[in-house]
Amino acid sequence: MKLLVVYYSLYGHVQRMAEAVAEGAREVSGVDVTLYRTPETLPSEVLEKMGAVEAQKALEHVPICTVEELGSADAVIFGTPTRFGNMCGQMRQFLDATGGLWQSGALVGKVGSVFTSSATQHGGQESTILSFHITLLHHGMILVGLPYAFQEQMRIDEITGGSPYGASTIAGTQGERLPSETELAAARFQGKHVASIAAKLAS
Repeated sequence: MKLLVVYYSLYGHVQRMAEAVAEGAREVSGVDVTLYRTPETLPSEVLEKMGAVEAQKALEHVPICTVEELGSADAVIFGTPTRFGNMCGQMRQFLDATGGLWQSGALVGKVGSVFTSSATQHGGQESTILSFHITLLHHGMILVGLPYAFQEQMRIDEITGGSPYGASTIAGTQGERLPSETELAAARFQGKHVASIAAKLAS
């Protein structure tokens, strides 16, 4: 069973969550997990002004996903930072190129899931995932979130991301906060949960 983790990460927060999602998915027997990143659309001079050049270099070992790769998978877990309560432009442009997959029904019946990050605690994490789901539903995918079986999303003793819609992390307004252990645990749980469901469907 083939599972893809497809994400965009500017400063590395979504990258770390993606790695945790993949760790969880690999716990399921017989699942082949591959990490891909979406193409960068920002010019190098803009990345330099944003202080993201070094972070982008650290991601160069991750292959760039093609639209065709999506059609070959049994499940796809997408990761994106929020942009005003929506997916980032890089992810939107990538998904806008999937018209051929939609026309052929290549993703119908496959499992889809989403995780995200935002700068602040209420920075649009839930709306980003829910609005992302619209695209996956148009493709006929089966949506899987982060169930309350992951009970740590109900804790109130710390500030943390995560909701029944999917795992998430809070990066801080300067990107100074790395994903917490609770957030990484949520990502691992989601990866394993999606892989388990996809494996059952594939069999």
